[in-house]
Amino acid sequence: MHSYKFLLLLVVSSFVFSCKTPTDVVYFQESKDLEKIKSTNSFTPVFKVDDVVSILVSATDMDAARPFNLMQGASLPSPSGDNTGSSNGNGGVEPTYLIDEEGNIDFPVLGKLKISGLTRVQIKDMLKEKLKIYIKDPIVNVRLKNFKITVIGEVGQPGSFTIPNERITIIEAIGLAGDLTIMGKRGNVMVIRENDGVNTYHKVDLTSKSIFDSPVYYLAQNDVLYVEPNDARIKSSKGQDKTVGIVLSVISVGLAALALILR
Repeated sequence: MHSYKFLLLLVVSSFVFSCKTPTDVVYFQESKDLEKIKSTNSFTPVFKVDDVVSILVSATDMDAARPFNLMQGASLPSPSGDNTGSSNGNGGVEPTYLIDEEGNIDFPVLGKLKISGLTRVQIKDMLKEKLKIYIKDPIVNVRLKNFKITVIGEVGQPGSFTIPNERITIIEAIGLAGDLTIMGKRGNVMVIRENDGVNTYHKVDLTSKSIFDSPVYYLAQNDVLYVEPNDARIKSSKGQDKTVGIVLSVISVGLAALALILR
């Protein structure tokens, strides 16, 4: 009689623990206690076509800098509060520019400037060099205004997220999206990156510590992070979960009846 009860317990346990194993859901599995990993990754945003950039020029002589802070066809902030550009958080206004299809912006006085493919530091250095003709010791502040990433698929809160500091890792992005659901494939997460009209696809394994050396560990502006559903989720989306539920219910009732008989 005891052997029948043990068999019953074994069958029930198999249903409970067969769905997921630790290797399916645990992150960074090869990591050791107090292990130190020196990352070889570095990331500096590069400005791209369709990026929105704010550029603020200042100097000791603000009157000399004033013409370079005018948006084309606009004027500086008026006493009534009308302005063109975006607030810099200190009551001032940072004129913003959209990088056109050729990678240029139309900058006051200086005209068209090609800035796509350049980093923030490179743009600042270029502008300082050009402004030296007009301004003594110019100060240039450059910011990327549309740094955002999108996380979709099997995550708690899919959506697009604006990143104010222009720097985010794939782990931080997953945290913003509420982590992966239990149905998400942790070993096959895809990062879609667009560059000059060409999409590239990178796959990363969150269960391995090798992710820290991935070329997409730091996300770039407009990256899309896609978490693929596992087989169970795919089957349920096809309506098979209803059939499975009925079968499991029948088995559960049968096991419960068998347990009563064996008492």
